[in-house]
Formats: sequence, C-alpha cells, structure tokens
Amino acid sequence: MKATFFITVFFFILSFNSIGQELSLPKNLKAEDRIAFAMYTVHEKTVKMTAQFYPIKNYEPFEATLEIQENGIWVEKAQAPIRYPGYTSLFRIDDWDDTKEANYRVVHNNKAFYEGIIRKNPIHKEDFILAALTCNSIYPRHGGDIPRTDIVDNLKKLKPDLLFFSGDQVYDHAQHYLYWLKFGKDFSEIIRNTPTICIVDDHDVGQGNIWGANGKKAKTLGGSSGGYYRPAAYVKEVERAQTSHLPDAFDSTSIGQGIGVYYTDLNWGGISFAILEDRKFKSGLLDLPKYAPDIFPNGTKDAIFDPTIDTKKLDIPNAKLLGERQLKFLEHWTTDWKNAEMKTVLTQSVFAMVNNYTGKHDREIIADFDTNGWPQSGRNKALAVIRKSFSPMIGGDQHLATFVKHGIDDWGDASYSFVTPAIANFWMRWWDPKKPGENREKNTPNYTGDFLDGFQNKITVKAVGNPSAEEIKVGGKLSTRVAGFGVVKYNKPNRTITFDCWARNVDITDPNAKQYKGWPITISQFDNFNPRKSFLLPTLELSKGNQVVTIRKSATREIVSSVRTKGKFYQPKVVALGSYTIEIGEGITLKRYFNVLAKKKNKESIKVNI
Repeated sequence: MKATFFITVFFFILSFNSIGQELSLPKNLKAEDRIAFAMYTVHEKTVKMTAQFYPIKNYEPFEATLEIQENGIWVEKAQAPIRYPGYTSLFRIDDWDDTKEANYRVVHNNKAFYEGIIRKNPIHKEDFILAALTCNSIYPRHGGDIPRTDIVDNLKKLKPDLLFFSGDQVYDHAQHYLYWLKFGKDFSEIIRNTPTICIVDDHDVGQGNIWGANGKKAKTLGGSSGGYYRPAAYVKEVERAQTSHLPDAFDSTSIGQGIGVYYTDLNWGGISFAILEDRKFKSGLLDLPKYAPDIFPNGTKDAIFDPTIDTKKLDIPNAKLLGERQLKFLEHWTTDWKNAEMKTVLTQSVFAMVNNYTGKHDREIIADFDTNGWPQSGRNKALAVIRKSFSPMIGGDQHLATFVKHGIDDWGDASYSFVTPAIANFWMRWWDPKKPGENREKNTPNYTGDFLDGFQNKITVKAVGNPSAEEIKVGGKLSTRVAGFGVVKYNKPNRTITFDCWARNVDITDPNAKQYKGWPITISQFDNFNPRKSFLLPTLELSKGNQVVTIRKSATREIVSSVRTKGKFYQPKVVALGSYTIEIGEGITLKRYFNVLAKKKNKESIKVNI
C-alpha cells in the first residue's frame, strides 16, 4: 500500500514539474489564485461540489469552505479538507432548497475566492437542454492546443440546464493533474454556473484503451488482457477529481485494487439520467485464443482487419460489458419515476461498432474490441435492459458523431444512441460501408439504413458526421475537423427529444448556421422501445393522465417496460406473445392487472380509475 501511494505521488510530482515542458503550472501564483475551478450537481435536494486547487504552498491551510449568499451575506455551509496529492475538496449540503437559485463561493485561507451559481431545479420548464461534450485533446503529441472559446461562447448563449462530459477530458497518460487543470480553466465559465456530469474514460486514467475487468492489474499499457495499468491510487485520484461531485453511487462497493465506482442516477428538471461506467467491468481479451484458436493462434489482438473471419465466433460466453452490478442498477432505476417524466442513459461509448475506418481511410477495420459492440452477448443484455425505460443513450469516445437505432433480435427493437463529436479531433474515424444500408429512408446517404456492424450486431444508422475529402487530405494535425459538440432538447409536454450536432466555430444562434449533415433529429420518447415487430396489450384508459405503467412477465415478474404515460391513453407493446402483469402507479399504491394476454392485433381496453 505504501509503495503504491509513493508511486502515485511520483506521478503527480511529474505532473507538477511538467515533463518536457509540454504544459506547466501558471508561474508566480498568488494566494488569491489558489482555487482553479469547481463542479457541482444537485440531486434529490443534495448538493455535491468538487473544488479543484492549485498546489498548496508551505504553511497554507489544507482545508477550504463552501459559502452560500443569504440576504446579501456569505454564510458558511460546509468545510472540507484539501486532499493530497490531487488537491481536491469535496463539499456536501443536504436538505437543499432546489426551488431557488443561490450564489456560492469556495473560500481558501480567506484570500482565495471562487464564485458561481447553484441553479434552481428547472422541473417546471417545458424544455430541458443538455449539452454533451467529449474527447478534449490538447496533448502536444497530437499537435498542440486550440482555443475552446467558440464552444464556451455558444454554451453561454444556449444556457443549458445540464452539462455532460462523457470522457477523455485528459489525454496525457502521466500528467493528469496538469491537463485536468487546463480542462477546468477552459470550461470554467460554464461549469461554475451549471450542474455538470463528468465521467472517466480510458485516456483519463492513462490508457489508450481499457477493458476494466473489475479492477484487476493490467500487465501492459495496452491493457487488452483486462484491468488498469497505472497504480490504483493514481486511478482513484483521477476518479475523485472528475466524479466525486456526482450523486452517491448506487452501490459503492469497491472493485479490484480498491478502485471505487461511481455509477449512479441524477434526477434534474424532470429528467432522470442513469450514469454508467462502460469500461470498468468490461471483460479483457484473454479468453479469445481459447474460444477462437484459429483466429488468434499467436495470442490476442485488439482489432481484426481480415474480412474472411467470422466475428460471431468472438462472442465469448459469460464475457461482460456492463457487468451484473450495473445491470442490477439499471433494472432498479427502470421503475423509479419519482419526479421524472423522461429518462436517458449516459455512457462513455456507443454499444456498437459504428466505424469501419480508423486513423486513416486506407484499410477497413473489421472488428474493434475497444468498441462496445463487443462482447455481443454483454451488449445485448445491456440494451435489453436500457430499452425497458424508453431511454435514449448519449455518449462520446469515438471522435465520430453518429445517431443509431440499436437492434437485439431484430433491427430497431432497442433504443437510439447519439455519439457526440470530439471537442478537438486528432484521431479520425469513418463509417463508410462498401454496401448501402438496407431499408434506407428516401434521399438519404448510402451509409444510412440497416447494417450488421463488425461484430454482426444489428444497427440502423440514421446520421454520421464523417470527415470530408478535404479533411482526409489534410491529415495528422490536431484541429477542429469533424469536431464539435451535441445538444439534446427534451420537450416534456410533447415527450419529444431533439438531437443537435454542431461543428466548431459556428454561431449556433445564427439562423443560417447549419449542423452536421443529417441533424437535427427529433424522436418521440416512445420510439426508444418501438420494435418493428411487436405485440399489443389492451389500451389503458386512465382516469388521470401521466401515470407510471410497468409491464412484467406473468410467470417470472421480469420487467418488460416502465414509462410515465403521455396523457390518459396508453397501449403497451411487447416483443413476444404471452401473459403479462400490468402495474399502474408509483410506490406502494399500485393497481395490478394479472394474466393479460398480448395479441398481434388488440382492440381491447381497460378502464383504470386512479
């Protein structure tokens, strides 16, 4: 334990000293500049805030306070130590009145002050706006830094209700502290005043790819055998800095090496968000040679380029994607509709392989194990649970904007997903299949429609932000090519969701500004569980509208779906014939109808008095 701690301290000291002068701390920092930035969330009347500090100097205190302005006077509400070596403080205020906006400030040594606004819960707003960002490369090896001011200026105009950074906030693999400070300073003007969800992906913890394998120790930096290569204490400091302001974890039990977890839910503005850790429990590739010795005679590979290989053989029995713990969490979250009208699942990456060229458009990649298209069975288990709550999925990681309808047994029988473009893009990807997609909509590009991805998962591609021919020609420097950010607009009365996909250096308020080709896209909440082939239960005629309706299999009590209805009429769909239980209501006061049969055509109705 001591050895691990000192190794971690060494890594952070390297960060402070700035290896190769790639990035350095501001020189001659004054005591009044000690606070770098802060992030917060509000969930079920609890505020959690992480304050990030520059290194504390000799004789300066290792604690800070959080103050709230009340009637023009700053009142101390919480104290917290500044944890070394990451220099973070975590504040918590319970019994928070989220019906009012409040000014806050973090205070250090009565000399440094960092101010912002804790927003009131926008639960009464008809339109809820989420801004989604990913992949914040400033690594010098990628070509250096580019300003973020265009994004920040657009978000100031947009005034989102919630920010979501889906991972790879930091690309340096040994200097997290320095590059995390740079991230925070670049986006401070929006995160200081806006609730922010931030999750950790592979580059944040110092790896190019990661298969977390429940926290085992990885033997190589490539990590394909599974686990974490950096010292566990380093990983924990990264996760503390980026995620400790999130609502409390659903199950805080640590995984291997004492690494923590943060998967949880956040309810804000009438939208319930499930926050996942795609990589943490994902199986490594060690068993691939055992199940496919003809494909891997010389050990594992993290990608396949041979088009003659049958990738169905790579679906290893019992290989995990989300793992049993997160699946259990999602099942529990599915039926929790307290103060929620709509739901969304937030992920690191998309649950499919929606790219077939990577790095350069020269050699088609057949199977990429870093994507969440693998393992196929684990992917299907996850999608089968996610669709139960009629949730779309939002993620990043891929550097390629995509909008996809997922399929399990049939095309389109699961949720939609939106992958946002990178903030700054060095490693480009393309979705450019040789054959046009089946069942394309009229006048849509050949890369849309029904496909089997590299792992033979069913996907229906609606839009892709592919690099242009000019961007392909330009090559290797970090720039704003196919970069940008996503905006998701929830209209709660209509239960519609609109997905915007914006490029860099565009004024999104300009009526002539255009989004990436194929966007904006508007769907109904109910499209996220709307299979092409389905069976119907009777129409429910509710005496009071907007009720939670949960469908279960009669024999096993397994949840099939759960949703808050729009209005007083709702006809549930299921994917198989059989007998079902219908539950209406919330909490312990439920109305139940047992042994209700699904039919291909169903004109029956049930009148329900609430």
